[in-house]
Amino acid sequence: MKPQSEVKPDPRRELPSVERLARSLRRHEPTLPKWTAVEAARIEIQHEREHVLNASRPPLAEAQLLERALRRAWRLLAPHPQRVINATGIVLHTNLGRAPLAPGAAEAVAAAASRYVDLELDLETGRRGDRLAAVSDKLARLSGAEAAFAVNNNAAAVLLVLNTLALGRQVVVSRGELVEIGGSFRVPEIMERSGVVLVEVGATNRTHLADYERAIGDETALLLKVHRSNFEQRGFVSEVGLSELSELGRRRGLPVVEDLGSGTLVQIPGLPAEAWAPGRLRQGADLVCFSGDKLLGGPQAGILLGRTDLVDALRRNPLARALRLDKLGLAALDWTLNAYLDGRAERDIPVLALLTAPLERLERRAQRLAERLEKAVGARASFRCLAEPGLVGGGSLPGFELPGVAVAVRAEGGAQRLAERLRQAPVPVLARIHDDELLLDVRTLLDEDEIELEAAIKRALSVASD
Repeated sequence: MKPQSEVKPDPRRELPSVERLARSLRRHEPTLPKWTAVEAARIEIQHEREHVLNASRPPLAEAQLLERALRRAWRLLAPHPQRVINATGIVLHTNLGRAPLAPGAAEAVAAAASRYVDLELDLETGRRGDRLAAVSDKLARLSGAEAAFAVNNNAAAVLLVLNTLALGRQVVVSRGELVEIGGSFRVPEIMERSGVVLVEVGATNRTHLADYERAIGDETALLLKVHRSNFEQRGFVSEVGLSELSELGRRRGLPVVEDLGSGTLVQIPGLPAEAWAPGRLRQGADLVCFSGDKLLGGPQAGILLGRTDLVDALRRNPLARALRLDKLGLAALDWTLNAYLDGRAERDIPVLALLTAPLERLERRAQRLAERLEKAVGARASFRCLAEPGLVGGGSLPGFELPGVAVAVRAEGGAQRLAERLRQAPVPVLARIHDDELLLDVRTLLDEDEIELEAAIKRALSVASD
């Protein structure tokens, strides 16, 4: 009689139960909420089951699982979004939240969030008021526009304009301006959703005024110009300037709308004039729209400036309610506009301060930071200062570089490993890598960042050397 073949044991049986691992987590860290411990244990055990099955390897020891589950639990508990240190040199980094609010704007948000406010109440009459009246008036004063309006972001502003002024009709736009913005959102798709008919003119690299003229017909509702906010064209290229397009619009009785993407209300020294929104109105645009959390330095918002009749039409569109700013955004925007009106924007709004920081100040700061870090970590890394251009970012002014300085860090194990360690710090640090050096660009470091940056560097190099 042949002996029965032995059944190969399943290594996954060696894994602890979710309940047991969760109990171990809470014994190790009693402050962990129960749901966090259970969820972290469940995720890590499931991952380990899959690794064991696919890789045909023994499971991790329970102590190793506990360590991984503990890291997972703290990630689950971390606030989102959480604070990070921007050492990339990109002032308006979309992945890092674009413009940091001024402290005063943040305080205005906190006050509006924690108390009752006169959001839609006219205190003089006791009747319902207009939530946008104050910011609309301030935007008009700052820009010289006949009227102004604001919605919750610039894509919403474009959607509202097209749906209001051209529903079911044609909108003419250059092929070279049919851009894709962050998150794979494309201008043609926004236009389609707004209910208009897109009429493309010109070629990808060259569009002439005659192309627009030939495209205008009985069903044309408006001419749209879109700023190429996240790329630039060079070589054999041609585009129609805003003043030329505006003159054509006046001759043919058509409004000209410019999606500026990123605009400012003051002329910032050193930045191209095209970023100044009032200047675009002076070139004849009937409506200009741009983001509030880019060069303006305020909260996420879509700012609309232009003719009174067009802005009034936007207000009447039922979509305006769906796209409106909430009380928190309004509080931050109102504070930001007051800073402009008071003449303190370049001092009090972080984005403007970062953009206009003199090179000499950046050089001194980089030198101090390099010396401080070298003293803190000794021979575990080398530090040097080098000229390194920064970027405006956030889909603003493509190809335009900001002169800057970075501290280059070279450490054992390589820059990639150091960057990974820094992202795992209690206050994560984001930086650039070039030629196996980690570049800490000082332009985008806020005043309170350096202590946490030093701690993160020490921690990362200590862990890497263990």
